Amino acid sequence: MADAIIRMQDVNKWFGKFHVLRNINLEVAPGERIVICGPSGSGKSTLIRCINRLEEHQQGRIVVEGTEITNDIRQVEAIRRDVGMVFQHFNLFPHLTVLENLTLGPIWVLKTPKAEAEARAMKYLERVRIAEQAHKFPGQLSGGQQQRVAIARSLCMDPKVMLFDEPTSALDPEMVKEVLEVMVNLAEDTGMTMLVVTHEMGFARKVADRVIFMDQGEIIEQNTPDAFFDHPQNDRTKLFLSQIIH
Repeated sequence: MADAIIRMQDVNKWFGKFHVLRNINLEVAPGERIVICGPSGSGKSTLIRCINRLEEHQQGRIVVEGTEITNDIRQVEAIRRDVGMVFQHFNLFPHLTVLENLTLGPIWVLKTPKAEAEARAMKYLERVRIAEQAHKFPGQLSGGQQQRVAIARSLCMDPKVMLFDEPTSALDPEMVKEVLEVMVNLAEDTGMTMLVVTHEMGFARKVADRVIFMDQGEIIEQNTPDAFFDHPQNDRTKLFLSQIIH
């Protein structure tokens, strides 16, 4: 894949003696939407956290937008400007309003004028259908609303890649649907490169170009959604799907 926007080659990572990522090889095309699934502790979140250096890999190469991730802080900062991340637990600043949360990065990191940053923030708050909450504080919002704010905050940095680390796992069931709808619309409307760690298999079927299954730190199987769900090849994949699809 000559034009890959993300390339991981023979990536290994340990937490102490625990080998959390084992010889990961992955190439992601611009605009590709990938869902990563697998049992708890399989290395899914660690894999995507290595892409923007929230975790440090010990062996192998990770190249994002032609820049290899090394210990050079300038390269890490450059990559983080291109790679947005949405976490399980929102990570919003509780003492700032929704609008202030969204404009902080563009103003301080991208040096965007305040008025322009606020206009962009309102545009993305409208996209995630929550513009009326702009002047509230995060604690005044539901979990689903806070996660939509977190998505809008990442979009305000105009990223080329969006990483989602189990974005619905901390939400009450009735709030999951509203966040997934926002993510579906984002995928369909923007053509943005997305890597999503999730157990929401309906979302994977609807949105993903490719589904990746991980177990014990390895990529065990990957395929198009239809082939992955209808004709899984590996016994571990079959067992996992039998446990989560009812």
